[in-house]
Amino acid sequence: MSLLNKQNKMRKMVYAIVLVFAIVSGLAFSFAPFASGPGAKIKNETTKKAIPKPLSEIEKKAAMKKWEATPDGVMYRKWVASPAGQKVIASTAKISKSVRDYTDMPAVVTSLSLPPGSRLGFAMMVRIDADDYILTFDPKKSQLAPLESIKVNDKIVIRSHYISHAPKYSYPIIIGDYVIRDGQVIFKRAPRKGGC
Repeated sequence: MSLLNKQNKMRKMVYAIVLVFAIVSGLAFSFAPFASGPGAKIKNETTKKAIPKPLSEIEKKAAMKKWEATPDGVMYRKWVASPAGQKVIASTAKISKSVRDYTDMPAVVTSLSLPPGSRLGFAMMVRIDADDYILTFDPKKSQLAPLESIKVNDKIVIRSHYISHAPKYSYPIIIGDYVIRDGQVIFKRAPRKGGC
């Protein structure tokens, strides 16, 4: 048998082995989802745990009632009933429709610094319809420059999906998603990975 014939025979054997290996691997992978061993059970349990079931209204009310009995909950209820809390709640209600509908809110920048003790990152004070608010941002570093150019008395237009309040702050807190100054968009919050 010549050397050439031997090489051809070897090549055919190698191809046959690779082909058999590919077929066996393909079959193994195609049947893997149907495996019912302990590993498959763990995967299913992990998937179920990763997606929490939303709470029903009854469960939400029960959780809220439980929280209200904690020291933080008691303090929050007292603050809500206080004149300072009532003022913040009223200011929150004043713009809640604009936040819910994601519509323009004309504002004037009143201060580039926040009250002492504030820990809200990059933020400023703004006045909307005669009420004061904290406007805070969660920008990427690349988005900071246009925001840093804002000055006191600048007229801006804000859009936000979120407003909150806390006993620590004397003003509602608006999370800025979108800011226009002089007809130009100077900030648009970048979508978070895996969400909006």
